[in-house]
Amino acid sequence: MRRILLALLNAAGELDWSRACVDASHVHAERGPATGPSPVNRRKAGGKHHLISDGIPFHVITTAANLNDVTQTLALVDDIPPVAGRVGHPHKRPDALLDDKGCDSNPSRRELHKRGILPIISHRDRPDIKGLGRLRYVVEQAFALLHQFKRLAAHWERRFDLHNGLVSLACSLICWRRVKKASS
Repeated sequence: MRRILLALLNAAGELDWSRACVDASHVHAERGPATGPSPVNRRKAGGKHHLISDGIPFHVITTAANLNDVTQTLALVDDIPPVAGRVGHPHKRPDALLDDKGCDSNPSRRELHKRGILPIISHRDRPDIKGLGRLRYVVEQAFALLHQFKRLAAHWERRFDLHNGLVSLACSLICWRRVKKASS
């Protein structure tokens, strides 16, 4: 369902393939397979939503809270579904990937280059890239849209497949709302 909605958005010119942003957001989680000690919440159980977006969520991965962000960057890029909707081959990857210092890794940069993606990632030992925050607001906006669904702001499900189904449904609803807005 989400592939069809993404294709409709791509046909309407609503998707920006010139850049995508990656980030992670901590969520409270009582129990379940994707929980771990949260480094931002006094080691209480928690989870993370890792998201790749251009304002519309392309793909979301749920992991334990203690998993480093850099470990999921390539998985997010590789799991973007092929998006049709325009003439030519379906889009699968953005031209550039914007990320914060949490994903500063030379092996990750090399792998992104191999995939034909320009990594725009801040270095840990240098000042932030000027203006990067203004470009990365789209991923924060996507997290705000995703966490409007209160069931996702806290991870309550014992079964991982139920939580992932709810995340997928929420992403589809976000896409549907954007399709309705673009068609009106």
